Amino acid sequence: MREYLLTLCITAAVTYLLTGPVRKFAIVAGAMPEIRARDVHREPTPRLGGIAMFFGLCAGLLTADHLTNLSQLFERSNEPRALLSGAALIWLIGVLDDKFEIDALIKLGGQMIAAGVMVMQGLTILWLPVPGVGTVALTQWQGTLLTVALVVITINAVNFVDGLDGLAAGMVCIASAAFFMYAYRIWYSYGIEAAAPATLFAAILMGMCLGFLPHNMHPARIFMGDSGSMLIGLVLAAGAISITGQVDPDSLFGGSERSTVHQMVPVYIPLVMPLTIIAIPAADLILAIVRRTWRGQSPFAADRGHLHHRLLEIGHSHSRAVLIMYFWSALIGFGALTYSVHSASMWIVLSVVILSALGLVLLLLPRFTPRAPRWAEAVVPPRYRRRAAPATAPDASAPADAGSADDHRAPVAAGVSGVNGASAVGSRARVVDRSRPR
Repeated sequence: MREYLLTLCITAAVTYLLTGPVRKFAIVAGAMPEIRARDVHREPTPRLGGIAMFFGLCAGLLTADHLTNLSQLFERSNEPRALLSGAALIWLIGVLDDKFEIDALIKLGGQMIAAGVMVMQGLTILWLPVPGVGTVALTQWQGTLLTVALVVITINAVNFVDGLDGLAAGMVCIASAAFFMYAYRIWYSYGIEAAAPATLFAAILMGMCLGFLPHNMHPARIFMGDSGSMLIGLVLAAGAISITGQVDPDSLFGGSERSTVHQMVPVYIPLVMPLTIIAIPAADLILAIVRRTWRGQSPFAADRGHLHHRLLEIGHSHSRAVLIMYFWSALIGFGALTYSVHSASMWIVLSVVILSALGLVLLLLPRFTPRAPRWAEAVVPPRYRRRAAPATAPDASAPADAGSADDHRAPVAAGVSGVNGASAVGSRARVVDRSRPR
């Protein structure tokens, strides 16, 4: 565990320290595209944050290669090299897209090539645990197609949720934390060495996200861009592929395959866990494809109908929308993890149901702002303090929904995150909100 934590910390430190210089480089290189109708930030913000994240990935793999226990992983398995090869290719495509806005079909082709590079080096799905049947071995073509599909879906799902400050990095960090705990349990508790690469990938991915988040939280000083979102999506998919297709479920508990699959719920988790960690991004991806094709548009056409845009439109602030997405990602990921450990406990199911109900309540109360008691106003942010009544009556000619001058929750145009834009210095003209196609 200490070596994994050391790898995580070094990855986070390298990513964090490099993000500042990368931001200056992005400004000099002109990687600051104009604000689009679907964007929620209010002024041009540099991209190319994926450069720092990629070097953090390289630092993490290099550190692991020089540690006593983790270095054996590089001798027994070619998966870390396969990950680095695929990550380098997808990162290069993302950098070009951040600078020159390459075509969506070219990016899709690059994603498939990156997945194919990993498959050629051994990072592929070999078998699947099928409920009621057991472990089903896949042919080479079946494993290749399934691996490429999982990589492409995960990359685009993460890319689709990268629409608010800190959203994609935070959600992937939460998912990788749950995945790390699951993979480490298989590697340490059951002594299955085949789970070590997935554990390492999850630790490095957490470090990449944690190192980048301080620069990307609202208001963001830099965006990860496609070079970052596609990179972390590929690393997330690589860990899921490694533990799904390389770990034999029958080796977890012994005995026959059929009895193991029927009796032990954790056997299903290698198949289910990769789906739970991208549940929210995948749902957003599916809804976007259905929405765009229903309107007669291309599935790759950008719009402002994603889940995080919907949260802003119904009245949630930028920070609250991000926290809601964090909440649902943690609930799904850690709920599946906890159920895999204690599947016989009904308290786990009951807790998940209660937390889901709480999440729905928070989702339906966008205008609710808790007020702290008088004695606690000195230690809470100003937005939670009770405001004194205005000295003069409001102008009768003012609109009914116009707030006072200090009301930070005054209604704004859809897609604009209130006063907290990409910069905290002064107020700037809001972006003209072009209506979405109906």
